[in-house]
Amino acid sequence: MIDRDLIARLRRIEIKTSRLANQEMAGQYRSVFKGRGMSFEEVRPYQAGDDVRVIDWNVSARTGELFIKVFVEERELTVFLLLDMSASANFGTRGSLRRELIAEVAAVHAFSAIKNNDRVGLFIFTDKVAHFVPPKKGRTHVLRVIRDILEFDAPRSGISATGIPDAVKYLMNITKKRSVAVLLSDFFISPDEIPGVKRALSVAAQRHDFVAYVTRDKADEELPVGGLMTLENLEGGGLHVVDSSSRKVRQRFRRAAQEDRANVESLLKRLSIDYEVLWTQQDYIPAVNRLFSRRARRF
Repeated sequence: MIDRDLIARLRRIEIKTSRLANQEMAGQYRSVFKGRGMSFEEVRPYQAGDDVRVIDWNVSARTGELFIKVFVEERELTVFLLLDMSASANFGTRGSLRRELIAEVAAVHAFSAIKNNDRVGLFIFTDKVAHFVPPKKGRTHVLRVIRDILEFDAPRSGISATGIPDAVKYLMNITKKRSVAVLLSDFFISPDEIPGVKRALSVAAQRHDFVAYVTRDKADEELPVGGLMTLENLEGGGLHVVDSSSRKVRQRFRRAAQEDRANVESLLKRLSIDYEVLWTQQDYIPAVNRLFSRRARRF
């Protein structure tokens, strides 16, 4: 039996994110994520302003009047949510935990998808894929997906490798058809892992429509002033003592963290993957809207 706390959290997320999907993002989703192509539906008489390139010359010749071909978008899509729920997902200092941010943004995309009669599938990964839900349609299915995200027990520590390549490989094996892939991860990638992540995303982005959200907390880049401080590495384990009262220490920490984020953003840009950085202490809606608007303008 699902406990009452989980039911309450699930209900809060459903109310908030389904409203966003139905109101603020209702018109954007359809224009941002395109179907597999266009299919012929019918012909109709030519009207002033119609594109001459779609005139059906065979029908026009038989009738003696101009007719144009009408096409409709092959709309049905499959949207896969690829969620990084490794140990660092349990971190958050202001606002919400990273995993809570991931759950809400995933829910917004899921409700937007089913509103447009698209299917939704789920991958949860740590250093490898830990949970998979096959894609289906409907509100009941989306609630099951959100429940699975909320219930997932992220490992506490001891896993240092990123699971992005494994999740992407799993996606490539699951479906050969072009799909939408929404990747939410903090993208904490060690230098020796970057080539593998780059290869995986490069291949997948050519077959599927990828968007990415880089989830960060302010404390990922800012050490508070507090004297000697013990920092725990949630991914690889281990404790590190730093003197946060030292301005030089704080500056070195900030520079290294900002350089790490800049490298991630540079990688996504080089791969032509649309992305936004989401912060746990900030409202995610403007960032999601920016990504949607940017793609809509381009399309």
